[in-house]
Amino acid sequence: MFFTYRCLTYILNPLFIFITYCRLILKKEDKLRFKEKIFASSFNHTIDNEKKLIWFHAASIGEVLSILPLIKEINNTNKNIRFLITSVTLSSANLLKTKINQFNNITHRFFPFDTKNLSKKFVESWKPDLVCFVDSEIWPNFLFTIKEKKIPLVLINGRITKKTFKRWKIFSNFAKKIFSNFDLCIPSSEESKNNLEMLGVKKISYKGNLKFTVKIEKEDFIQPLNVKILDTLKVWCAASTHNEEEIIAIKTHLEIKKKFKNILTIIIPRHISRVPYIKTLTTKFNLSSQILNNYDLINKDKEILIINSFGVLSQYFNCSKNIFIGKSLIQKLKKVAGQNPIEAAKHGCKIYYGPYVYNFQEVYDFLKINNIAEQIYNEKDLSQKIIENFNNPEKKNTKNYNLLNNYGESILKQTTAELYKLIRVENENI
Repeated sequence: MFFTYRCLTYILNPLFIFITYCRLILKKEDKLRFKEKIFASSFNHTIDNEKKLIWFHAASIGEVLSILPLIKEINNTNKNIRFLITSVTLSSANLLKTKINQFNNITHRFFPFDTKNLSKKFVESWKPDLVCFVDSEIWPNFLFTIKEKKIPLVLINGRITKKTFKRWKIFSNFAKKIFSNFDLCIPSSEESKNNLEMLGVKKISYKGNLKFTVKIEKEDFIQPLNVKILDTLKVWCAASTHNEEEIIAIKTHLEIKKKFKNILTIIIPRHISRVPYIKTLTTKFNLSSQILNNYDLINKDKEILIINSFGVLSQYFNCSKNIFIGKSLIQKLKKVAGQNPIEAAKHGCKIYYGPYVYNFQEVYDFLKINNIAEQIYNEKDLSQKIIENFNNPEKKNTKNYNLLNNYGESILKQTTAELYKLIRVENENI
């Protein structure tokens, strides 16, 4: 099976190159760095033989954010390590430009296509001392190349869902060969731990979901320019919404409006390309709305704010008491449902979510046990709970931040200790 996979990636390599150039035309690739994905001559590796190199591969923004606290922790405890981060998406590369500019030992590159030639050239060029693939990033050519070079290999915050497990079981022998390449798997959940065991992984160490370790930075508390307008309003937020959920948010607004005339609903769609459609929905329900772009002033006479920018969730979590997290009320998406609620929870918000949160079930269970999150089923449920919370004089649950940070800190330190064992360096602070 692996021979077949290797042959297919070799045959399809010209197609990969063609697709990359098509994406470049569509502005979905970095116009200066896209060749890092397809040509070994563009790897632009850097050498520092005096420091060990840890290579993290994370597909997109969520995975990248989950490993940054880990990198900072290692940086704080050992100055003789440098880092390479690879990712796939343009958005993750843009995020990293701002997140790592204060470090002189972190480099970002785009992840090359998983062909035998590119994987071999990449690993030989960078010569990492430890490789960590994040979440569900499983690329056979790279994994076997890393194993051949006898480089320690970790699956970190590994996520093998029931759906993914069933796919791997179809090719069970191939799956066992692939996962046997990992020297250690650190799963993100009990479910993933059990599935990895059934795939034949020998060394598993479950610490908890690494996404709990993401901290709120000072810049995350930056608010809209004239945010004080919101002080006189009852504000709640529907975040990371998908199709069908904006209508529920609007109907929730109408229900709350029966109790509070000064209600403001903030809608932050998962995909901002849908902003014009959401605007038409508000018009249909005779609600005044504003599409808010970066650096726009909030219009105090509007009932609905529709956010038309990336990376601003924290700004609105910071000025909202109640947060509905989307991709949780749509039954047809139940097998891929759920968005990360941890950031909102760390801002002291009360979290509301629908019954479909498969991708983050254990996270929501943890938040529910700690009275941070509540499940709802429709706009009646949601509006009732938000009204109840508005009637509570306490503005925010300030205990959330310490609770979640302490839990995340424990996961972070245990995970760091596991990596130190494999890279054969000591924590200088121990």
